[in-house]
Amino acid sequence: MKTFKDVVDFHGHTCPGLALGYRVAILALKEIGKRASDEELVAIVENNSCAVDAVQVVTGCTFGKGNLIFKDYGKQVYTFMKRPSGEGIRISVDWNPPEETDEEKNMWDRYMKGDRSQKVVRAVHNRKAKKIQAILNIKDEELCKITRGKMSLPEEARIYPSLRCTICNEKMMEPKARVKNGNIVCIPCFEKG
Repeated sequence: MKTFKDVVDFHGHTCPGLALGYRVAILALKEIGKRASDEELVAIVENNSCAVDAVQVVTGCTFGKGNLIFKDYGKQVYTFMKRPSGEGIRISVDWNPPEETDEEKNMWDRYMKGDRSQKVVRAVHNRKAKKIQAILNIKDEELCKITRGKMSLPEEARIYPSLRCTICNEKMMEPKARVKNGNIVCIPCFEKG
């Protein structure tokens, strides 16, 4: 089992978002099985926050294997499913952080406006540490809402042939190719004026 330290080592720093992802991923594995070595476990994440790094490390679901799917909804919602059964769990983070003092709010505001004085940075780090500890120690049912059951599995990852862009000469996967002035082009060249 991967630890929170493993997740921090991968991500590069500790933060509340990373702690949320860690807790969600641990809960998912506890509920539906072991870490993925291939595509037998699928994760659908509805945000691109720090939490997703924790999901990758703990569950073994990655973009490269095609079993980590990103939906840009901006929600702290994570769905995990087993192949081929479709047995799964949907986890919606429903956590309210500890109340902040007026001083903590003031320090955060100063930090967001660019103040990186030692006093402000220390206060911000203390604020984050308090949230991280709360996340790591709260009960599962107080952290999130859980839905269990059979879920619709996405298609397995596919390998597509590569085509070469007639403008930049770089390769792209076939379904991402576009046609511009009768030529096969990549998306960036297609979008250029």
